[in-house]
Amino acid sequence: MGKKTKVAIAIAAASAAAWAGSKALSNPQKRENKPALTYEHPIVLAHRGGSLLAPECTMEAFELAAGLGVHGFEIDIRLTKDEEIVVFHDEYIDRTSNGSGRIADMTLFELQQLNFGYNFVNLDGYFSYRDQPASIITLRELLDRYPNKLVNIDMKDEPDTYEGGLMPSKLWRLLEELGAEEQVVITSFHDEQIDRFNLYAQNRVALGAGVGEVRKAYTSFTSQFGHLYNPKVDVFQIPTKYGVLPLDTPHFIHFLEKLNIPVHYWTINDATEMKQLIQNGARGIVTDRPDIAMNALFDSEA
Repeated sequence: MGKKTKVAIAIAAASAAAWAGSKALSNPQKRENKPALTYEHPIVLAHRGGSLLAPECTMEAFELAAGLGVHGFEIDIRLTKDEEIVVFHDEYIDRTSNGSGRIADMTLFELQQLNFGYNFVNLDGYFSYRDQPASIITLRELLDRYPNKLVNIDMKDEPDTYEGGLMPSKLWRLLEELGAEEQVVITSFHDEQIDRFNLYAQNRVALGAGVGEVRKAYTSFTSQFGHLYNPKVDVFQIPTKYGVLPLDTPHFIHFLEKLNIPVHYWTINDATEMKQLIQNGARGIVTDRPDIAMNALFDSEA
């Protein structure tokens, strides 16, 4: 036996011993059940209210989606100049309104004077909301209007900005005031924002995964040390791919399910893809086309 072979065998033996030792000592903790995530069948969440059917983030969109029977909404929130939490995705309003400017530099009153449906083009190619203005809405208005819908809330303001620094505490106080702690999932692309929010919530609210948590989970899943992964969140709401890495395989979904973590996929607008994801084990579909999604869900359950 050559020297290189002996070294390779020694390394393999050491790796096997390390794996066996970590397996014996590990005690992966399942996440506790959260009321917001207690459902018996896959769900449909209308993305920004269903942004291909009506102007995104407006009450018109949420009303339409609710009428289709969706189980909830996926929304983004930002803080205004006068520290009101509004439902909106972009930092600047130019793309969805007949005005311009940055959300954080405008008051709620100033934003309410604009038509947030001005640039919306319907499925027939017409600017259908220019003559019937659609207003920006607050998170308070949405939660008051739909107390029985699950709302996945993504904090969009950057953590190192003034508004981003205020958002976790402002959001927690609003949820506590409205008694909506069990109605929502709180997340952000930035794991530090989720951690900041949870300093106030103390695990009383369901948490979604940030980019760092998704990366950590997938790295654990693809290594031989997946048994060492202990999640900090309650649900993964993710795209089907992260770069070139597939996040929609049945094995990855099952890996998370064993830890009591359901997986929701965004933003899915094709019925065939929706059905395949549900077949793979997905527990939620986030979509711009809630009309298609509700039909696909019905077909999958038939």
